[in-house]
Amino acid sequence: MRKYLPCIVLYFLNNQYVSGQTADTAKQSPWSTHFQLTVINQIHSGFKAAYSGANSLADTVEPGATSITTTLFLGRKLWKNAAIYANPEVSGGRGLSYAVGVAGALNGETYRIGNPEPQLSLSRAYLQQNIPLGHTGYEGIADGANQVAGKIPSNRITLTAGKFAMSDFYDKNSYSHDPRAQFFNWSLMSNGAWDYPADTKGYTSGLLAEWYESNWVVRLSSVAVPVVANHPKMEYVFDKAHSETAEFEWKTDIHNRPGAIRLLYSYTASRAPSYKEGLAALKTGDTLLLNVISGNAEGTSYGGSKTGICLNMEQEIADGIGVYARAGWNDGKHATWAFTEIDQTIQAGWSVRGMRWKRKDDVFGIAGVLNGISADHRAFLKAGGYGFIIGDGKLNYGHEGIIETFYNARLFDNVWATFDYQFVHNPGYNKDRSGPVHVFGVRGHIEF
Repeated sequence: MRKYLPCIVLYFLNNQYVSGQTADTAKQSPWSTHFQLTVINQIHSGFKAAYSGANSLADTVEPGATSITTTLFLGRKLWKNAAIYANPEVSGGRGLSYAVGVAGALNGETYRIGNPEPQLSLSRAYLQQNIPLGHTGYEGIADGANQVAGKIPSNRITLTAGKFAMSDFYDKNSYSHDPRAQFFNWSLMSNGAWDYPADTKGYTSGLLAEWYESNWVVRLSSVAVPVVANHPKMEYVFDKAHSETAEFEWKTDIHNRPGAIRLLYSYTASRAPSYKEGLAALKTGDTLLLNVISGNAEGTSYGGSKTGICLNMEQEIADGIGVYARAGWNDGKHATWAFTEIDQTIQAGWSVRGMRWKRKDDVFGIAGVLNGISADHRAFLKAGGYGFIIGDGKLNYGHEGIIETFYNARLFDNVWATFDYQFVHNPGYNKDRSGPVHVFGVRGHIEF
């Protein structure tokens, strides 16, 4: 990590100069430059477990697990209504038990990796073009991360092509979406039943189109999927390996308070084997297929598919107070291939800004989520199978329940600190290792 610190310091100094410009000057600039640094440290309690397996959460007190990400957000306006964006990123560290053992994994800033050393990568690199529709008006947008200041058509088609995160565009939520400022848990930052196409770090490549009209938006995309479950190598093969996602978003206004309802549909074709094939492999000792399902080998044949549907709602109910809910389902017939091992989920939460106690930039949040898996999925785990996130060698099935609460405090203009607590019941859906598990975390976040 030391070799990256000089670059970070130089960027801070340079950004201090940029931030001293007047607002008018900044708006005229064709460039957008921003930076974020997030460090999360977690520890969990010990708990009683009848047995443990290769993918079990440690049942003893686990000392602090730390993750770090630093991202440079670069944007440049091109021709009219077009811009290009690139995000060099350094990420590393590890999650508790190396991010296995809980389907609703405990730290949204880390992932399942073999090498915890910080590594430099290009997380995003994409072109974006806005196409005005009819005699539309224009609206101003402020300079921000991956957003060049200027004016964009209110009614428009927006095309995005390149490398990006699907979560940048889909299943967004004002109160539960960003592990750098809100909830830590994977199944609270996104809909856990959406096995959204991504590499190990959460990115994919492809084409996305958005249609903005008045108070609604329609999104459609086709992108690449992993060759190996939850690994960096990606592929796009026509009619064999690809993922399509569609979302309809309706922006609501109840008593002059903003809200939104989003309905998402996804279809993914990949090399993922079915859980029934996995059961047969357990009986015949086919280690190759079992390694494919557990994310330790490349899929050998195409034919896997997964269909899912997700609902996402949010509503402001008073000044600085908002509520939200999500529900999701996928068919659960084929192995999880990208996100995490959740086939059904339901969640709800509440967010309060600190204006009520004269800390307007602070946020308190609390939410609960209940996760489940399909009959085929649980039969595979019960027989001794392993996915890439969960598997204890046996399974006494029960829904995985998580309650999370956090307080995010703004310490200085660009610095935030967060205390987080998670209560986990039946980690990995196993009542024989029910816990409960108490997870404590702290987060430091800097952004310019």
